[in-house]
Amino acid sequence: MSQVLDAPPPAPPTPAAPLSPAELAARHGLTVSGARPSLPAYVRQLWRRRHFITAFATAKLTAQYSQAKLGQLWQVMTPLLNAAVYYFVFGVLMNTKRDVEDYVPFLVTGVFVFTFTQASVMAGTRAISGSLGLVRTLHFPRASLPISYCLQQLQQLLFSMAALVAILLCFGVPPAPSWLLVIPVLVLQFTFNTGLALVMARLGSKTPDIAQLMPFVLRTWMYASGVMWSIDAVLRDRDLPHAVKVLLECNPAAVYIDLMRFALIDTFRADQLPHHVWAWALGWALVAGIGGFIYFWKAEETYGRG
Repeated sequence: MSQVLDAPPPAPPTPAAPLSPAELAARHGLTVSGARPSLPAYVRQLWRRRHFITAFATAKLTAQYSQAKLGQLWQVMTPLLNAAVYYFVFGVLMNTKRDVEDYVPFLVTGVFVFTFTQASVMAGTRAISGSLGLVRTLHFPRASLPISYCLQQLQQLLFSMAALVAILLCFGVPPAPSWLLVIPVLVLQFTFNTGLALVMARLGSKTPDIAQLMPFVLRTWMYASGVMWSIDAVLRDRDLPHAVKVLLECNPAAVYIDLMRFALIDTFRADQLPHHVWAWALGWALVAGIGGFIYFWKAEETYGRG
């Protein structure tokens, strides 16, 4: 009996180790706010918000010139004024029109098509950094913003195409079945522009100063894309290094410009197009579109933070 009374009391139970935040979240079914979804889930989220993307693009287009007295006419007048300046400088002073039949339709088509790419890239650069209030307030797939900005530029181009058609008719370019090629060209160029805008949106979200640099980059790209001069004539008349010839022919902006000219202008013949031009157009659209989308998606959870 005394042995039982003299036995030491049992040791108190060892307290359980505290759960980590991750374990607590898993126990209660919590997930990280703003975590990046899988790529298929991300695509489904974008598809569900397709009406928002379209409405947002239309609203931005309507509001773009709301403060100007001429309103939406500036959508047409801006590229036409640019074309008039380029005609005077390059067509008259530098006489590049001597190498090109139907120089005015040639020039205006190039200006309209390149402006589509230029405006899409610039809009994409500011898509995230210029919409931080929206990004930080609402939860939605951030790719909606650069895609909607590119859709806005496509709507603006389609609105301006009426002026382009009028110019073609005034300068004796007749309607032709080849005009139907405008549809696949625009689809491919829109895909390319959107991919490029997604890349620039991610870069611009971290480095806003890129928006100040891009006008110089885009202006250089325009001068190298045959907007105001004929790449085919330069390649025929000058003995350029092979690498330079390849770069000029494979330049994506030049590819889409040449395809649009081939579709719309009867004097722009198939032999003036680069070799495998449709393959280049499709390849650039797929590389930029898919690659740009994945590149943007990989940083989805970082937009609007910091």
